[in-house]
Amino acid sequence: MLKEVRFHAFHGVMPQERKVGADFLLSLRLGYDISKAMQTDDVADTLNYAEVYQLAKQEMEQPSALLEHVAGRIAQTLMQHFPAVKSIDLTLTKQNPPMGADCQGAGVELHLINDKTDR
Repeated sequence: MLKEVRFHAFHGVMPQERKVGADFLLSLRLGYDISKAMQTDDVADTLNYAEVYQLAKQEMEQPSALLEHVAGRIAQTLMQHFPAVKSIDLTLTKQNPPMGADCQGAGVELHLINDKTDR
């Protein structure tokens, strides 16, 4: 699990959002079989979250109008690079969104099942 990883990125519909950027929080929970790693204590037998972070960071660096698009790209990239992932729970929140509301953020949540994973 990666919990509330902070990014400054340039996503948004408004031109100002694409110019100055905003702060975002990304949380990921990836479902995969950890039974071998529990026995071996070897990172090669599990999902390396440093790699997960780097892939998510690369997607966050590509500006998009919609958070749905960014979240979808992150999930697709993770499933392509880690075919053993069975599910992804992803939350992407824009902090202080420019919509005139007093709130902590606005965003999207995804729950995706990888139907191509061997079961």
